[in-house]
Amino acid sequence: MSWKSVMLCGLLIASLAGGARAQGPAPPSTLKEAFKDSFRIGAALNQAQFEERDERGTRIVTTQFNTISPENVLKWESVHPGPDAYRFDAADRYVAFGEKNKMFIVGHCLVWHNQTPRWVFQDDKGEPLGRAALLERLHDHIRTVVGRYRGRIAGWDVVNEALSDDGSLRPTPWLKLIGEDYLAKAFEFAHEADPRAELYYNDYSLENEAKRKGAVELIRKLQARGIAIAAVGLQGHDKMGWPTLAQQSATIEAFSALGVKVNITELDIDVLPAATRQPTAEVSQSAQAQDKLNPYASGLPDEVQQALAKRYGDLFGVFAKYRGVITRVTFWGVTDADSWLNDWPVKGRTSYPLLFDRNGEPKPAFEAVIRAAAPKAP
Repeated sequence: MSWKSVMLCGLLIASLAGGARAQGPAPPSTLKEAFKDSFRIGAALNQAQFEERDERGTRIVTTQFNTISPENVLKWESVHPGPDAYRFDAADRYVAFGEKNKMFIVGHCLVWHNQTPRWVFQDDKGEPLGRAALLERLHDHIRTVVGRYRGRIAGWDVVNEALSDDGSLRPTPWLKLIGEDYLAKAFEFAHEADPRAELYYNDYSLENEAKRKGAVELIRKLQARGIAIAAVGLQGHDKMGWPTLAQQSATIEAFSALGVKVNITELDIDVLPAATRQPTAEVSQSAQAQDKLNPYASGLPDEVQQALAKRYGDLFGVFAKYRGVITRVTFWGVTDADSWLNDWPVKGRTSYPLLFDRNGEPKPAFEAVIRAAAPKAP
């Protein structure tokens, strides 16, 4: 039975069980319908999905979501692989897909320390660039990429993961060669290239107090320079027990107090045993494969499936509470088969972090999220 058939059956059963209430409005059957009065809801797409080669994944995207992000095609190494080489073919198809389906299109991301070629930070002799030369290179990249999609991409992750876990600025080549104002310059260049686009700062683990305080201070400094940050992106690479609901609420409130909106930008929930000591989404992390780290290779036990559903329901209960602050919730992937967590930080694991299983069928977590959208009685 297809996932669409499952939902239709569920609606029929609910209607029959409703008795005298059957004439009332039917419960929503899609995520975008359930949250239409709360926030946009979307997914990060791989190339097969926005090129419509993955028919099942594309169908889920167009049925369930009203906003999209790209997994990789707008990162520096993909779109600007050489000093004089820009490759826009895949990015053009991504944007065209969003426009065809009347979606809110997000660009991810302009400045990051990962997936940025080494040449970006070097001169033609392989020596580190000076401040002025690197700023010029950054300006050219942002002007070219953002300018190409001016008026088409509605929001940009301008700077991604600029903070260390203690809340200090991460010692990236951007910081070392330009100085801490590289963040402000990136936002200024992006605004210059498309004054109407929403501009975001995006990071993981901001629910942890030290990193959150660092992010709050960073946003304050940017605001003091007159830079308009539309929203802070909380990546939402969550665990079953982290962040707590109190941490989630406190983080949303901290950024709301600065007058900025909040996006949940890369949501997934890892049900597998932790392979690192601290919650992190640093892509350079890796761990050796062990059987104990891949306990559900043959399938997810029902008790874990139900626990995941409850966890998603609880988180979306918080998101719904802050519907005036949160403007977008985006899952990092469409089905469990697409998730980066199958190969990070341990390659070859079988992960179950999303709302749709490997066959594209909705999981109990999907139903829990739909229920969380319903207004609560006073």
